[in-house]
Amino acid sequence: MTDTRDDTLTALLAVWPSHAPTPLVDLPQLATHCGVAKVVLKNEALRPLGSFKAFGGVYAGLRALVRATGLPDIATLVSARRPRETLPTLICASDGNHGLAVAAAAQFAGAPARVYLHGGVPPARVRRIAARGAEIVQVGGTYDDAVVEAAHAASQGEGLLIADTAADEDDPVVADVMAGYGLMAQEIVDQLRVMGDERPTHLFVQAGVGGLAAALAEGISGQMAGDRRVVVVEPTNAACVAAALRAGRAVHVPGDLKSSAEMLSCGLASVPALTILFRHGASALTVGEEALTDAVTTLAACGGPATTPSGAAGLAGLLATLPGSPPARELGIDRSSRVLLVATEGPIPRGDDP
Repeated sequence: MTDTRDDTLTALLAVWPSHAPTPLVDLPQLATHCGVAKVVLKNEALRPLGSFKAFGGVYAGLRALVRATGLPDIATLVSARRPRETLPTLICASDGNHGLAVAAAAQFAGAPARVYLHGGVPPARVRRIAARGAEIVQVGGTYDDAVVEAAHAASQGEGLLIADTAADEDDPVVADVMAGYGLMAQEIVDQLRVMGDERPTHLFVQAGVGGLAAALAEGISGQMAGDRRVVVVEPTNAACVAAALRAGRAVHVPGDLKSSAEMLSCGLASVPALTILFRHGASALTVGEEALTDAVTTLAACGGPATTPSGAAGLAGLLATLPGSPPARELGIDRSSRVLLVATEGPIPRGDDP
């Protein structure tokens, strides 16, 4: 079932009544630094839970519980607060933010949650998920290994799988996750309309499994100008969307997937996301570790929000395509380009405090 924007917003207002759109900010100093005409940035650090993942994981988790309980809608589910033992467990794998969102969905409904995390997830992110009442299962290996373990547990009847990636193009849960991200896309569309003739020509957006990039490509392309170039940016060590776009299908990227952009450390792209990215003719760009960390510093120095290498990865891609360079020529970047970026999360504490 596909929900409209109003259905999705109504559902999320049931758990976050004070929700308001996050800002789309004009960063002229950053535009000058990058050699382009304009840079605007959507600041998802101000989203509930501190990242764009809040809408996807929370919405999909609550929708799954509605289907399982037979209740009419999310508002009824949240207000009913059934005894915890009567609700199924929400299960997911995560690099950190999706697990936090699914744990929050379970907490809102009074349901159990179990989140599978690989060893590379920083302790601060683990603590944030546990603080929402979720059971944490540590998995050896990579994010992709955690995905396999979570899917296996759900297949054994241990709970409802709330994945943000799937091999099935029509997976309903992944569709719900991307519908949540789509609400952010609609906010951007509303905000871009105010800009009139200064609509963006390029979207530089980071990818883990590709869900955000797909949701934005689908949601905002009609509000872009010119050739409407969608550029997916990934760490060199975990470029699963780039590999898939080259191969024409999802392919597994080998290796440890380690990157300072921890939220993007994924080895296999989501097929529902790829279907959309193929349709929009998306391009892929990979960036190294130094570029990722430098983008965080550059963003702050040019008046942007504090974020992480994951949150600044789109900017790292733009900085790798300065006008006149071969990547810029390939992607049509010049001094007249207008670029949309997303800071996907705020900074995460690294000390002893959660």
